[in-house]
Amino acid sequence: MTKLILRLIAAAALLLAPAAHADGLIDNVNGLTLDEKGQVVRFNGILFNREGQVVWLYKGKEKRPKKLEWKIDLGGKTVVPGMIDGHGHVMGLGDQLLRLDLSATNSLEEALARIRAYAAANPAKWILGSGWNQEKWGLGRFPTAAELDSVVSDRPVWLDRVDGHAGWANSRALALAGVTAASKDPNGGRIERDASGAPSGVLVDGAMELLTKAIPQPTPRERNAAFLAAQEKLFSLGITAAADMGTSVQDWLTYRRMGDLGLLKLRIMSYAGGVDTALAVGGQGPTPWLYGDRLRMGGIKLYADGALGSRGAWLKADYADAPGQKGLGFLSNDQLLNLMIRGAMDGFQIAVHAIGDRANQQALDAIEVLSDTYKGDRRWRIEHAQIVDPKDLPRFGKFGTIASMQPVHQTSDRTMAEARLGPNRLAGAYAWRSMLQNGAKLSFGSDFPVESPDPWAGWAASFTRTDADGQPAGGWRPGEAVTREQGWAGFTTGAAYAGFAEDKIGRLARGMRADFLVLDRDPLLASPSELRATRVLETWIGGERVWQRK
Repeated sequence: MTKLILRLIAAAALLLAPAAHADGLIDNVNGLTLDEKGQVVRFNGILFNREGQVVWLYKGKEKRPKKLEWKIDLGGKTVVPGMIDGHGHVMGLGDQLLRLDLSATNSLEEALARIRAYAAANPAKWILGSGWNQEKWGLGRFPTAAELDSVVSDRPVWLDRVDGHAGWANSRALALAGVTAASKDPNGGRIERDASGAPSGVLVDGAMELLTKAIPQPTPRERNAAFLAAQEKLFSLGITAAADMGTSVQDWLTYRRMGDLGLLKLRIMSYAGGVDTALAVGGQGPTPWLYGDRLRMGGIKLYADGALGSRGAWLKADYADAPGQKGLGFLSNDQLLNLMIRGAMDGFQIAVHAIGDRANQQALDAIEVLSDTYKGDRRWRIEHAQIVDPKDLPRFGKFGTIASMQPVHQTSDRTMAEARLGPNRLAGAYAWRSMLQNGAKLSFGSDFPVESPDPWAGWAASFTRTDADGQPAGGWRPGEAVTREQGWAGFTTGAAYAGFAEDKIGRLARGMRADFLVLDRDPLLASPSELRATRVLETWIGGERVWQRK
């Protein structure tokens, strides 16, 4: 782990631009950005100052300054603003990169083989990982502890489902955590059980804590390595800023350590995992921007329900493929209101995770009640907003509510959504265009590491409603596609606005931070498949080159 940290630090140091933060000019570019109205602006040079802010965008044959500390001619390469992921989990991505990753497995057998090989190569006391998806495996059920025991029985194993809303344990882990047939389902959680009532190996949502509390916490050195791995991955894909949803106190301390060491390059808009965490960090309200606008805790994330894949999303009617189940509502109406009031009183922005139509209704109801008291620019956020009752869609346009959505969820979830809901309940599913038409602000992201943080795949999905294979032909419910420019805005100006950062990042203009990418193609001219194949050549943040393709 120490060698990994040293390697990442050395790589970061080598990639600094010459005379970082000096007055510099990036010239001879095919420059593209959006303005405040969402219109495309073209330019061919960027001048920025020592503070890492854009001084001027050059167009045509405008005269350049004669005296410059440095200048780089990019030979006509395409330059665009840095992409912003409006909903991700930075430390979760780092953990995925350093632990067992099952996201590429296509069957239970393949997953078990990978677990066996990983355990043989890693003598750790606990085997930890993530990324499994029984729907992708075509399993038709959850995997079991007995199946995990068949490959690892001498050590505890805990593997998060791809969406982070369920976990798979072997018998050793269940025993160490004291999860038995006598254990009761906690509020907002479910223990999957066999015919005898014994835990079968999967814990859903709130029940996950019954086991995770027994797992040794990572050391600060391990957290540092996870952060650096995540940052490197995001830079390689062109992500220069991210809304970190559910930041813990330990996550915050990691970001501060990285900032103090000069290693925090990514811009993080932090949303605390609950009110208590926000107050532990911010005291009486949001923190200021730190480290040159690279870190701020300005909001609080709350959970109204779980996820579709584990049937934890809270629905108004039964699941079509599981009669009698409506999912898991985590909080009563009064509990949600109380938490939102506590956060709003201290000026924090509130972001509510809501996937099912009942959870979205609950969040919208709470926003309507609170908007009578908490006036001003609150920018209430609903995270995911995947399944919405059509009659609730117009409510997103009220009270400045932001729909924080992830286009890649639609391409990954569409067949599952059809199975979970049936064909007659999809009218408000992944309804991006309807959100805009109803006056809601739209912020796009990926929910990494649930999905890949690749913004080019998300952008392509936003205006095609198809996956990487171009399926389904013509797009899934194509009436909900947005335009190419609207999709781009979701990953730039929209995501910046959703984090109260629209005066700093999201576009290239005078006074804005010089966060930009050098690409191998023009994304506005690329076909959807070509857009997905976009390669980032360089990533710059605040006028400093932080990543370069080898």
